[in-house]
Amino acid sequence: MIRSILLILLSLGIVGTGYWGYKEHQEKNAVLIHAENTYQRSFHELVYHMDLLHDKIGTSLAMNSKSRLSPQLVDIWRISSEALANVGQLPLTLLPFNKTEEFLSNIGDFTYRTAVRDLDKEPLSKEEMTTLKKLYEQASEIKDELRNVQHAVLENDLRWMDVELALATNGDPLDNTIIDGFKTVEKKVEGYSESSSDSPLVTDTGKGQLLKHLHGKKVTENEALQFGKKLFNVKSKSDIQLTKSGEGSDIPLYTLSYEEGEKRGYLDMSVNGAHPISLLVDRPLNKKQLSLNEGFERAKEFLSQNEFENMTLQQSTEYDQIGVYTFLYQQDKVKVYPDTVEVKVALDNGDILGLTAKNYYMNHKERKIESPILSIAEAKKKVNPQVQIMDDSLAIIRNDLGDEVLTYEFIGTYEDDSYRIYINAMDGTEEKIERLQKAERNFSYGT
Repeated sequence: MIRSILLILLSLGIVGTGYWGYKEHQEKNAVLIHAENTYQRSFHELVYHMDLLHDKIGTSLAMNSKSRLSPQLVDIWRISSEALANVGQLPLTLLPFNKTEEFLSNIGDFTYRTAVRDLDKEPLSKEEMTTLKKLYEQASEIKDELRNVQHAVLENDLRWMDVELALATNGDPLDNTIIDGFKTVEKKVEGYSESSSDSPLVTDTGKGQLLKHLHGKKVTENEALQFGKKLFNVKSKSDIQLTKSGEGSDIPLYTLSYEEGEKRGYLDMSVNGAHPISLLVDRPLNKKQLSLNEGFERAKEFLSQNEFENMTLQQSTEYDQIGVYTFLYQQDKVKVYPDTVEVKVALDNGDILGLTAKNYYMNHKERKIESPILSIAEAKKKVNPQVQIMDDSLAIIRNDLGDEVLTYEFIGTYEDDSYRIYINAMDGTEEKIERLQKAERNFSYGT
């Protein structure tokens, strides 16, 4: 009798274990399928947007009406932004593709700056028309190369997850057509950039500044692994995979990855100085032990340990036992929005689960901040009188043209919603208005 019961219990245990394994396998497959679908959608949208970009630039060359040209240039700016977003959603972090991103970014900057001016008073110059023609030719080449990659993807049923795995492990996928195709695109864009250095298209996007702020001696792969071991909170560095950024990349980086059981970690750090640029750790979370404020103290300590100085907390939120903290650099009591850092902290034990510091390294510098021309009282008069102002401060933001401007930041309420309103401290222009999410929590803690 007892033996029969034990056999039944053992059978149930085996069935239960098998079912659990099946469910686990199904869930992992669902995540992989979702990622693959996202990559496929982003790639095919990128091809579509490059087609559209080529057509729109061609149409603008044939236009004679200045009233029609401005909206056409705005359209090109919008499409280039969407194409840039598509690129950002592809698994190309280890593959040098920065020239293409810069190309799309510069198209957007050039067309937006041109579109917002009065073309009747200041029409396109000969140099700008030459730039548009070169853009048209370059967009055509990129479009054709991406079409070739798309044809290969569809004909051979290629998977983007294989590309991501190959890039992460420094191996070769079964078919590297996708990687080869994107390398070809990058070479064509690089050749264009070198031949167009004096073009009005070329602007300082800030990317060239990234290297400037990644100071310090070059760290060895062994030192990088030791740093990764500490951040991933693992016992042995031998469990960590390390890859160095590809030749020709503007930013020498180490990319570290770790996976064991349900814990995964990814880290981008600079070769010069071992500065962490982005970090993501995914693991199961236990019962919450820390408050949101205690998590803030841990995030502040982490920033201090990694040479982020004069940072002030802008906002913090909590979800799924994780505290998310956005910090701003502060100079002379002025908030500097371009220099942002985001830190994620596990509220079960205080582990650092995430860091996003690319904006900080792209933009950070000591600025010469001029005194405001408008007083705070004069700036308040520029705000809608129906908004009840709760707080104010000085802040540097980027306006729609990408220029840094000194503003008064007003936080106020209108009916049931809260807003951030930025008034130019020099001329009173209403630069930007942001509606705050109801779940957002603001604190005034600083380092």
